[in-house]
Amino acid sequence: MAPARGFIARLIRTSAIVLRDERIPRPIRWLAGVGLLPIPGPIDEALLLALAPVFLIFYRPHTREAWQAAFRPLS
Repeated sequence: MAPARGFIARLIRTSAIVLRDERIPRPIRWLAGVGLLPIPGPIDEALLLALAPVFLIFYRPHTREAWQAAFRPLS
C-alpha cells in the first residue's frame, strides 16, 4: 500500500508543479486544471485524454522536470 500511496502523492505534486509552470501556455494549464476537477460525467476524463499527448509531445521536458522535482523531499 505504501508504494502506491507514494506514487499517487508524487503524481499529485507533479500535476501541481506543471500547472504552475509559466513556460506552458496559460490556456493549456487552465484546461488541465479543469480536467483535474471532479466534474460528473466523462467530460474531465475526455479533456485529460485530449491533453495528455500535448504534454507528452510538446512539453515533455517540462513534465520530466516536474516529475523529478516532485521526487525530491519537501523542505
